[in-house]
Amino acid sequence: MRILQKTVFALCLTLTAAFAQAGALDVISSGDASAGVKEALAKGADYAVASLGKEGGFLGNSKVKIPLPGYLDKAEKGLRMFGMGKQADQLIETMNHAAEQAVAEAKPILSDSIKKMSVQDAKGILTGGEDSVTQYFKRTSTEQLTAKFMPIVKASTQKLDLAGQYNAFAGKAASSGLIDQKDADLDGYVTQKAMDGLFAMIAEEEKKLRANPLGAGSSLLKKVFGAL
Repeated sequence: MRILQKTVFALCLTLTAAFAQAGALDVISSGDASAGVKEALAKGADYAVASLGKEGGFLGNSKVKIPLPGYLDKAEKGLRMFGMGKQADQLIETMNHAAEQAVAEAKPILSDSIKKMSVQDAKGILTGGEDSVTQYFKRTSTEQLTAKFMPIVKASTQKLDLAGQYNAFAGKAASSGLIDQKDADLDGYVTQKAMDGLFAMIAEEEKKLRANPLGAGSSLLKKVFGAL
């Protein structure tokens, strides 16, 4: 009986919180809600591009630094033991600098994604999960970002003779099941990691906004996200 009472009490608290949130959002106009969400999207995009799209943006950030994939990452120590440390460092640096150059070009695509946001999208972001801003960007811009990033990455890796050696070696490793097939191509691997890092930084900014909307520095963001 006591367990049942606790369960009912917890359910009541959950429903109360849900109704309170719905009530708070109801007093916000759809125009303010959409504008607030667009500002939040722009804030996340600005932060991510500014953080990563610069010299050392990836290479100097342990959260997003791109390592050699799978088996090759584990083999790095062996490469260094055989005097190939310079080549390993050069490959890692090239991958990360390529990602930095690619992300620096992401702003127009993210801005276009924001412009295309509908009122229904805004409602979904406000009432969605803790990472709904990030998921919106993933859903609406991944294809365009891939198309934009790939040639930039290729142009950077082509300057390094090791890129061809990587693809040959990684291809054998993938066929043996030592790394994922999608990681067997250097350009594809770096492009995916560049997007992963971009979305990770957007998620970081979104998390800060949701945790402390009053510190967002914008009255509109405080009003809209403070009601959640």
